[in-house]
Amino acid sequence: MGVAVWAIAIERQLYVIREETIKVLPEGSKPIRVLQIGDIHLAPWQKNKIRFLKSLGSKDVDLVVNTGDNLGHKDSIKPLLDALEPLLAKPGVFVHGSNDYFAPLAKNPFAYLSRSSKETTSETPTAPNLPTEQLTAGFESAGWINLNNSSSQLEICGTKIRFIGVNDYHIGRSDFGSLSVSNQFTMALTHAPYMKVIEELTGFGAEMIFAGHTHGGQVRVPFVGALTTNSDLPNRYARGVSGWVFGNRSSILSVVAGLGNSIFAPVRFFCRPEVRLVTLVSSS
Repeated sequence: MGVAVWAIAIERQLYVIREETIKVLPEGSKPIRVLQIGDIHLAPWQKNKIRFLKSLGSKDVDLVVNTGDNLGHKDSIKPLLDALEPLLAKPGVFVHGSNDYFAPLAKNPFAYLSRSSKETTSETPTAPNLPTEQLTAGFESAGWINLNNSSSQLEICGTKIRFIGVNDYHIGRSDFGSLSVSNQFTMALTHAPYMKVIEELTGFGAEMIFAGHTHGGQVRVPFVGALTTNSDLPNRYARGVSGWVFGNRSSILSVVAGLGNSIFAPVRFFCRPEVRLVTLVSSS
């Protein structure tokens, strides 16, 4: 009983900022402080989460990276944009996840463990569509760059960065044909960190990849860790930083465990909701 109370009522509201330093920038670059957010799954009544999001605006941040699944309810867009208003004033890039398109449905949570992790999925036709255009317009009107199957460039702290991103691979919306290979320093965004996505983005020149989707496993077992990533990413990489090599190219992956969960699965255990404050520094 005590474990259930902790997981349902307490831990899932213990929001935390995870800080990390990664050596990845070109030689001589100034440090870049990146705030990585994702999997907010906001519902309008989640006042503690809204307060936490607003508080992030006071952090010394050079770039905001949003890896999707912002919405947790059909009426969440205005509360979300209000909560993110301080961060929307900063340079930002974003991609969408499935829960930016479809409202959540009640599902058997054990299905995540029984279904093959290598399968992508599509939402059932009974899932109500969300007003994604309003979410996208809210981000874009603030100056955040839409990287859904797209690329762009920004100069952050004196470093010219190429950005690439794909829409949610988990529901079959990624289009790698819209991207191109480059040797310019590149950061990439994806919602779901499937191995194909990591390999493709690395092949397109991404040296730093940001992802979400996994919720860090959401329920983790002490001394074991995550039981699933809801993708084919190995469970031990459900959150945090990992390195990858494909042929003659390599990349660093940062997976954020996110701030939320489906309103139909309100639980976190040994997996506090998080954002990541990643300081990127010169690799030499």
